[in-house]
Amino acid sequence: MLPAFSGALTFSALAQTETASIPLPSWNDGSAKQAILAFVAAVTREGSPDFVPPEERIATFDNDGTLWVEQPGPTQLAFAIDRVKALAPLHPEWKDTQPFKAVLENDMETLSKTGERGLAELVLASHAGMTTEEFQKIVIDWLATARHPRFKRPYTELAYQPMVELLAYLRSNRFRTYIVSGGGIEFMRPWTERVYGVPPEHVVGSSIKTRFELRDGRPELFRLAEMNFIDDKAGKPVGINEFIGRRPVAAFGNSDGDLEMLQWTTLAGGLRFGLIVHHTDAEREYAYDRDSPFGQLDKALDAAILNKWTVVDMKNDWKRIFAFE
Repeated sequence: MLPAFSGALTFSALAQTETASIPLPSWNDGSAKQAILAFVAAVTREGSPDFVPPEERIATFDNDGTLWVEQPGPTQLAFAIDRVKALAPLHPEWKDTQPFKAVLENDMETLSKTGERGLAELVLASHAGMTTEEFQKIVIDWLATARHPRFKRPYTELAYQPMVELLAYLRSNRFRTYIVSGGGIEFMRPWTERVYGVPPEHVVGSSIKTRFELRDGRPELFRLAEMNFIDDKAGKPVGINEFIGRRPVAAFGNSDGDLEMLQWTTLAGGLRFGLIVHHTDAEREYAYDRDSPFGQLDKALDAAILNKWTVVDMKNDWKRIFAFE
């Protein structure tokens, strides 16, 4: 439909085609790939003591840093910053009010110090005051023109090719794949099917409150500047239970924000699978973990050893990171 999505559609189609012949072609033949293949074989083989019926094959994926780039900051933060700048002429008070002042002055150091409270203020101010359809159009239009500051490409082209292939491979083995992200549910839903093959009804995320209204006889959902649900950390198992209704048998993340989802999935008895994407490739992407302001991987990295989760070494386990390589 839009130029920003044309390449993404090709990525998903390519992943589906390649996975059908050679599983996970963008993965090196190391322990991470072998662990995935062994798990899928065990839970899909009828007669196996670890067999899982198709209706119970639920796999949940974090988004930022797990399925696409989250440095130098989450994509939705870049979107919120651009929205604040676009709306600034209507809000002269923002010039002297944090965190808006920091955004308008491109002072990212001060902005980072405002923490989760500051980021929440930006989201509420820039994502509310419109219908859900109007917001969806704004997101699609922004993705069609916005470019990543390092790669100079549309954000939708910065999906990790190995993970797109993994999503397709799981679905080819009758798994149902879900995104469970701290990002906004209505920010993700307009494009996840095109980029990952994950339909909007399989996206779980943070949300602001909405209100039903009749406007000139037309039913609308109006977005309010009030937080509804934060789908991060301990909120992820709650969101999974509320929106999916089944405990996953496999979970994939990259940060401490995914720790509770991985615990909820893997510590439930029976054969389960947990995987963490460890960003170790500064040349092709980014290298970060314990001290990163975004996507911090500290407690979950230690927990991976204790719980025998698979840790993907991006530099060594992935032949390529992006489809355009």
